[in-house]
Amino acid sequence: MSGPAPSPIPLEEAWARLLESVRPLPAETLPVADALGRHLAAPLTAAATRPAADLSAMDGYALSGPGPWALAGESRCGAPFGGTLSAGQAVRISTGAAMPAGADRVLVQEEALRNGDRLSLAAEPPEAGANVRRRGIDFERGDRLLPAGSRLGARQVALALSAGIARVAVHHAPRVAILDCGDELVDGSVPASNGAMLAAMAAGLPCTVRRIGPVADDAGALGAALAACADCDLVLTSGGASVGDHDLVRPALEAWGARIAFWRVAIRPGKPLLVARREDTLVLGLPGNPVSAFVTGFLFALPALRAMLGAPDPLPRAVPVPAGADLPPGGARGEFTRAVLREGRADPIRQRDSSLLAQLARADALIWHPPHCAGTKGGTDVPVYRLENGAIA
Repeated sequence: MSGPAPSPIPLEEAWARLLESVRPLPAETLPVADALGRHLAAPLTAAATRPAADLSAMDGYALSGPGPWALAGESRCGAPFGGTLSAGQAVRISTGAAMPAGADRVLVQEEALRNGDRLSLAAEPPEAGANVRRRGIDFERGDRLLPAGSRLGARQVALALSAGIARVAVHHAPRVAILDCGDELVDGSVPASNGAMLAAMAAGLPCTVRRIGPVADDAGALGAALAACADCDLVLTSGGASVGDHDLVRPALEAWGARIAFWRVAIRPGKPLLVARREDTLVLGLPGNPVSAFVTGFLFALPALRAMLGAPDPLPRAVPVPAGADLPPGGARGEFTRAVLREGRADPIRQRDSSLLAQLARADALIWHPPHCAGTKGGTDVPVYRLENGAIA
């Protein structure tokens, strides 16, 4: 790519073109407990019925027929009653214990009157089936429990194990390289904070991350750093993606053999974003200013990782939240305003400079102003991206 810089493309187009450049990584089979946070590469199908037998839902007495009843024994979890109840018999039963043959309901212990081995009612008799968890009420063997693409969180891990599933097919964890670029980072005059920030953002997803650099603003140094990333699924560069004399990431990528998918997005902050691909490696050239690097990492790097992991809907989602103050009309570029969520409102942070880390650290949301939008009165719902969710998981 040579000549003048292209016109920035709209955010929605950039997202669409990003996702066209990403495919889920191949599958591997892991023990369920080791697959936490991964996305299923195939549907999850129950290998067992749950519960496997009728169980008591309460502590009390399993009954057969009308009372009063004679106690015939006990059924505990792991030690079921071995016989069959006849009419007028009952057994002491614990929550989760197997219902004895012949019993059809459970009398909760608070409603029972017991005199030695004789049992009667202290309240209305329970209806047939009362306080019983029927076999297969949760799921049957062969039921499809989760579709492909589902993320395995704590609840899904428990579901898989309870369904008799020991191993699951999930997509590989992406291998990520992060390159901090800039002479000012090499000489130590500016701390290399962007790389640490991006690594921390990626750490909320199942992936392996290695940092390379800082890398000098030099074609040879950038070429050597990129060559060290050939085995990675995703490369994130920070800095050097704009149009200055020392912004060498784009020509270095082209010399490495990468094809530029698009460059420059009509958003503020984050316009210089660059997306490229070399064989199986996706490259995102993020801006060097820390707020711009964070916003483009949130909007593009995390969705790319989620897509590689097999997430069916990898893009961040906005929720409507009332603006805590008036917002000005939008310009030619859409804008992401840092905001603090307070008492159900999104209070905008007025400082817009993309180098201000203190303001970024305060923020827990981004307010989205579409291009050319009208001014917004305080109290009006605006699209808000919550950072505590989208930037971590």
